[in-house]
Amino acid sequence: MSRLLNVNSYHYRRGGSDVVYLEHAALMERAGWQVGYFSMQHPKNLPTPWSRHFVDELEFGHDYGLLQKLAMAGKVVHSFEAQRRLRGLLAEFPAQVAHLHCIYHHLSPSILGTLQAAGVKVVLTAHDLKIACPAYKMLNAGGICERCRDGSVLNVVRQRCIRGSLGASAIVAVESGVQRWLGSYRRHVDRIVVPSRFFLEKFVQWGWPRERFVHIPNYVDSSAFAPDFTPGDHVLYFGRLAPEKGVATLIDAAARAGVPLRIAGTGPEEAALRALAQRSGGRVEFLGFCAGQALHDAVRSARAVVLPSEWYENAPMSVLESMALGKPVVGADIGGIPELIAAGDTGWLFPSGDAPALADTLRQVMGLPDTTLAAMGRAARAHVTTHYNQPAYLQAMLALYASLGVPLPTATQAPATTP
Repeated sequence: MSRLLNVNSYHYRRGGSDVVYLEHAALMERAGWQVGYFSMQHPKNLPTPWSRHFVDELEFGHDYGLLQKLAMAGKVVHSFEAQRRLRGLLAEFPAQVAHLHCIYHHLSPSILGTLQAAGVKVVLTAHDLKIACPAYKMLNAGGICERCRDGSVLNVVRQRCIRGSLGASAIVAVESGVQRWLGSYRRHVDRIVVPSRFFLEKFVQWGWPRERFVHIPNYVDSSAFAPDFTPGDHVLYFGRLAPEKGVATLIDAAARAGVPLRIAGTGPEEAALRALAQRSGGRVEFLGFCAGQALHDAVRSARAVVLPSEWYENAPMSVLESMALGKPVVGADIGGIPELIAAGDTGWLFPSGDAPALADTLRQVMGLPDTTLAAMGRAARAHVTTHYNQPAYLQAMLALYASLGVPLPTATQAPATTP
């Protein structure tokens, strides 16, 4: 029996990385794997018999007392509880490979050595830049930041990189310093999966050996997305309303271009963005939180979807999902976004943070004939169906596991070449 342990801080669909964690496990189960789970207790968790081994809930936004906060800080750096509970799980479920997603700060990198000591091969999907950047985004209030590449992790404290908080930044600086000293990720992770080539090259720039990485793109199941190629009369942004997403730049650009804009999502910047939209004089409609069919309907009604990010995006699922729904995408030329968009064919690229350039692009989108937009939408769907599909993802993962000496289920075969 081939046994896979799937590891992530949250066991419910909280964000994009959590969706990948759950979808990856479901895909492997269909391919014949026996799958176990290790995560954190949470009221929203999906039911699983493995939850009895999960660590206690740890949520940094809760109102904890001083002693509880000190205990939390200790767990961020090194969680003895996570190690103990993981050993108990492995005694019952002797996995051959563990696939990790987001494990900090709730599980902590302390579990990496526990897995390796048990003879488990360790694969990590890098959903963000944490193994290089202590603050995991290479971003702070001043914009893109790579000070820690050649400097001290104390830059996290100096720049208040974690939510602008001195305390939170200090805890993360200590955690990162300890993990660098221990070499937790470098010593105990066998392979790192990167969904974008941009992330791979960025990690290499930060001193990681290229051979530790495998580029395996994300995928969408196009059959679950019913497209509509008819262009609407507005552009759409959907996602989190946070500073790094560039929504303020988009509101400015849409007002300059006189283009109607709809925004689907919530987040810490919502109030400020609503006020900005009112001051701009643009035609901006906030749809609030949208998911499932409501989100699909919002995308299908648009002329194009805009992703105006101002940080190093990895391989955003919003681009792939929009294309699967038959819509071209306007994307900022930052991070892994340009890898997903064929400019002039499936969408457009503009300089990140450049409102006038984005306004020019939006005018172009609105001025193109509907037949041209529909053709681009069809090309976009064909692009994701051909290059970002489930079978390709599965075969690449099986090749990776096989290359580590992990036995595959008898019902599946590893491809002849490794990814």
